[in-house]
Amino acid sequence: MMAASATLIKEVEKLREQIRKHEYQYYVLDAPSVSDAEFDRLMNKLKALEAEHPEIVTADSPTLRVGGAPREGFQTYRHTRPMMSLDNAYTFEELRDFDRRVRELAGRERVAYVAEHKFDGLSIALIYENAVLVRGVTRGDGQTGEDVTPNVKTIRSIPLRLDRDMLKKLSLPLDIEVRGEVIMNRAAFASLNHQQEAFGGKLFANPRNAAAGAVRMLDPSITASRKLEFFAYYLLANGRVPLKLHSQSLEALTKLRFKASADFEICETIEDVEKYCTKWEAKREKLPYEVDGVVVKVNEASMQSELGYTSKAPRWAIAYKWAARQATTVVSKIEFNVGRTGTLTPVALFEPVPIGGVTVSRSTLHNMDEIERLNIHEGDTVLVERAGDVIPHVLKVVKHGKEEKPVRVPEKCPVCGTRIHRVEGEVAYRCVNAACPAKRKESLLHFAGRHAMNIDGLGEKIVDQLIEKGIVKDFASLYELKLEEVAALERMAEKSAQNLLDEIAASKKNELSRLVYALGIGFIGERTAQLLAEHFGSLEKIANAKLDELTEVNEIGPKVATSIVDFFSEKANRKLIDRLRDAGLRMEEKRVAPKSSRLAGKSFVFTGTLERHSREEAGALVVSHGGKVVSSVSKKTDYVVVGADPGSKHEKAKSLGVPILDEATFEKLIGRK
Repeated sequence: MMAASATLIKEVEKLREQIRKHEYQYYVLDAPSVSDAEFDRLMNKLKALEAEHPEIVTADSPTLRVGGAPREGFQTYRHTRPMMSLDNAYTFEELRDFDRRVRELAGRERVAYVAEHKFDGLSIALIYENAVLVRGVTRGDGQTGEDVTPNVKTIRSIPLRLDRDMLKKLSLPLDIEVRGEVIMNRAAFASLNHQQEAFGGKLFANPRNAAAGAVRMLDPSITASRKLEFFAYYLLANGRVPLKLHSQSLEALTKLRFKASADFEICETIEDVEKYCTKWEAKREKLPYEVDGVVVKVNEASMQSELGYTSKAPRWAIAYKWAARQATTVVSKIEFNVGRTGTLTPVALFEPVPIGGVTVSRSTLHNMDEIERLNIHEGDTVLVERAGDVIPHVLKVVKHGKEEKPVRVPEKCPVCGTRIHRVEGEVAYRCVNAACPAKRKESLLHFAGRHAMNIDGLGEKIVDQLIEKGIVKDFASLYELKLEEVAALERMAEKSAQNLLDEIAASKKNELSRLVYALGIGFIGERTAQLLAEHFGSLEKIANAKLDELTEVNEIGPKVATSIVDFFSEKANRKLIDRLRDAGLRMEEKRVAPKSSRLAGKSFVFTGTLERHSREEAGALVVSHGGKVVSSVSKKTDYVVVGADPGSKHEKAKSLGVPILDEATFEKLIGRK
């Protein structure tokens, strides 16, 4: 492999700087300057260059944000300066007491404060050496935290490298520490819980729990998928505050391309602080993230040092917390709604009650586990809260009604009448009818998606019109559309209508794996759909496969196998597939002969980060030479290929005596030098 030239190194660094700029514009300023496709093109180009020349990969490269291999546990790290929690104030009287104590200790008549949002997330310290992020640490017990560096590197609003010129301009050293809060905004939290609910996973109580759990995952790739954000609120250099005013620190953090609250205010008196608290309590619901109060800090850094700390908290700061908004009401009825993925969700209907200026009359109960935990029934009196959440939730049952009638899941879908299914060990109950009206829109959008049947032009607005007019009722109806029907839709002309019909017709030629994924079978993603198509070779064989036959497929366990069997056990789904077959869709996988039989009958497991290939690329090489890739190590595994930072599979391979290969030996095995 040839060494990288000076010209190539310059090109790569220019590319990295472009990507950093676009990340800052997208994730910090929320003002992207390029399309997603253009950003992906730049990132893929950088990945390709780094894969070809691994010696040029740097610790701050944007390609390292995706998350490496899972780790066995966290290392601890002692903070340069304690990360203490704040004392709380719940009334303006307590705020005034805080102000009185500060003025008395400082010997001042007036003290200026900075009031800023109290983010509801997980506190993190970011340590930069020579302007490069080297460590991310949780608060822990305040003295010692957990090193979660690979995880925080996946958060795209955290710079991996700071602008040296800007540090110099701000009179800051190259080694600094930035403290702040990792949060999950409301939209990301709602999306996560909806996904968890759809697949029978654990529901998170609030965005803070979701963010904290994501940062403390041993697998950074899971953290990367959670759409976390970081808001900076404190700056240190050599364990000290380097700037004269806290407000200057917030401004400096913004100039260093961190997200920092743009809503902070310098308050000359405690009365100004109270006005700030009142103003933002009224506006808190308009913020895209959860804020549970206001943090009040003395603005002068020298006064902060003079005031010092108690054993638990700084004397120069306090958190004013808004009261949770709660009320009691009576549950009049518990009914089940069918969500866009077919999951049944229990919903409590209340006697209407005002909470925080909003009349509340219903709340999701999430799933049957939550009903059991609350021990809730129709007629019960419950405590309902809107603590920063737009959607209210039931905290607890205050008093049971006269008749504690158990809540039962309906045997048939309340919308389409087909049988309700539940995979053993899962929380969720589902309607698996692909044509159920309750999930018709979501099913059609998924079917037409880029990674499914890739029908360009079949977006949300067109699907809404097709459903409202009763033209399309299921997937197969798409292939029966007529030109005049589509052309009559709003914002459609004959040419654009014909283009859409051409896209629908072209989708008939898609490979089987795309169709399997497009059907929307529970737990079937792109990878699993591909494995099924490759193993069985036709949709008919997949549909007729028994549980034990399905679990023989690599990476498919009993839960996924049961979901597949349930889907094809519904007559409505079988009829739908017959209509798709009649429409001319491809129902069989085109077999590609392997390049050689060098690895015929051999099974491989990959663990850790490979230098020259992604795991998918390495797996494809194995398959191309007649071998197969499996996800877990057993005595039957032929080889385990180990990269950097391997996980527990490496230890298991050693304990079982399974042959272990490094990447170079693996390449020799497949005939590469």
